[in-house]
Amino acid sequence: MIIIDLENDLIKTESEQDQQIYPLNSPEAFAIISNAWLRAGWDTKYVYSFTWMGRPIIQLPEDMIRIQEVIYTLKPDVIIETGIAHGGSLIFYAGLCKMMDKGRVIGVDVEIRPHNRKAIESHPLFPYITLVEGNSIDPLIVEQVKKQIKPEDRVLVLLDSCHTKSHVLSELSAYAPLVSVESFIVATDGIMEQVVGAPRTNPEWSWSNPKQAALDFVAQNEDFVIEEPKFLFNEGIITERVTYWPGAFIKRIR
Repeated sequence: MIIIDLENDLIKTESEQDQQIYPLNSPEAFAIISNAWLRAGWDTKYVYSFTWMGRPIIQLPEDMIRIQEVIYTLKPDVIIETGIAHGGSLIFYAGLCKMMDKGRVIGVDVEIRPHNRKAIESHPLFPYITLVEGNSIDPLIVEQVKKQIKPEDRVLVLLDSCHTKSHVLSELSAYAPLVSVESFIVATDGIMEQVVGAPRTNPEWSWSNPKQAALDFVAQNEDFVIEEPKFLFNEGIITERVTYWPGAFIKRIR
């Protein structure tokens, strides 16, 4: 049980084992409220309420601001995204490439529906985008993506297609070799592990999710580590992301 006591500026948590009380202005209280907010947002489909430059973008706004920080720091030549849905995040990344005057985006999806393809291809930022239709782990599709990358390109990869552990592990194996040293392959939507039991979830999500895939991958690949991106600006006391992407940032270190 969580009790929010605004009159006394306190957050209380109660269980059969114990009770904890935190000042409202503490990192602990912020984390408790944030986790409850994430769960409520999942239940209400909060992330299904945004667009980016005219295209639906089914992402938590903080995740997009944080990945923008990573992209601006790295200034990649190529951003690969598997799983593009309506194309909002593709447009987001393409816009960053235009503003930085550097980079292009490759979007891979098992099915690009005709109305989404038409909207993406008619968007002013489409010159920065290449669409690849097919299963992201199909060797032919992976090879098609590889052929569009030059040896000297700095590459960042975001995995946002099928989120089962087995599929994400296959994507990690397929696309991690394309990632540049000091860049990332990002396994999004590890929140699945946190929301088991909520609407639109499956009990298997407790172990079959991108976060677990990321942990397994780095345990077997010494060239990669899970590393949180640094906050580029922070005058507050919060040091952890409020995110749908926990444990997502897999950095290539050599």
